[in-house]
Amino acid sequence: MIANAIVEAIRLAVTRIPDDVVLALEEAYGREESEIARFNLENILKAIDIGKTESIPVCQDTGTLTFFVKAGVNSPFLGELEDAIIEATRRATEDVPLRPNAVDILTGRNSGDNTGRGVPIIHWEITEGDEIEVAVLPKGGGSENCSALAMLTPSEGWEGVKRFVVAHVKACGGKPCPPVILGIGVGGSADLSLKLAKKALLRRVGEGHPNERIAGLEGEILGAVNSLGIGPMGMGGRTTALDVKIEVAHRHPASFPVGLVVQCWANRRAFLRIKPDGRVEVWQ
Repeated sequence: MIANAIVEAIRLAVTRIPDDVVLALEEAYGREESEIARFNLENILKAIDIGKTESIPVCQDTGTLTFFVKAGVNSPFLGELEDAIIEATRRATEDVPLRPNAVDILTGRNSGDNTGRGVPIIHWEITEGDEIEVAVLPKGGGSENCSALAMLTPSEGWEGVKRFVVAHVKACGGKPCPPVILGIGVGGSADLSLKLAKKALLRRVGEGHPNERIAGLEGEILGAVNSLGIGPMGMGGRTTALDVKIEVAHRHPASFPVGLVVQCWANRRAFLRIKPDGRVEVWQ
């Protein structure tokens, strides 16, 4: 039963782009003056509509599946959840369908079902209570290839963060299929900053950080990135990014880690909540 619900959450994530993302793309279309930029955004919106109406993946690269699990320690389903996620990934590959995207690092052979050593990727957070919440984040290879890590010095600080992000987005150009959403993790360690950056992509487009200072930094970086003129699909325009999301953690006195995860326009996500009596809610 749990695996069935996870399959449906995966299906929802890859076939329907969330309304907040669609709205941001529509607003970008309205702002663009370039004919090429408007043409690219028009085709993106058409692809989204086809995926929704025909219940097929919006993009042929259905990505690597990442799951963020927030599990109540008293949930009766905690012990079986990992197996359910792996089984659901296999079934979704066949039923949705998903493109097989799990390749053995040594042999180069594709597992054929999106499972293998270390995949699907599952991040765990154990909390009090008896409910489980799972976030599903499919991430395509083109945008993932533009992820980056910078180990800045504390003296570089937030100005260094802005310089690093803008320079890296400029270097990536059209590779991540813009307009993008930028997840930025600052603080912690090298690995934690990248995890925070990816988790930041789960926030709704247009939703600023609750911390006023961080929300201001998100806006500053968004403005700087959009001034680059890379535009939709890298062919020029006013909209290179739809949004910037920053998450933070305390850092070591000698370090200022910055993780950057770039998401393409197909900002896919879905959520499910598992009640202790087995009832499941699925939403975006």
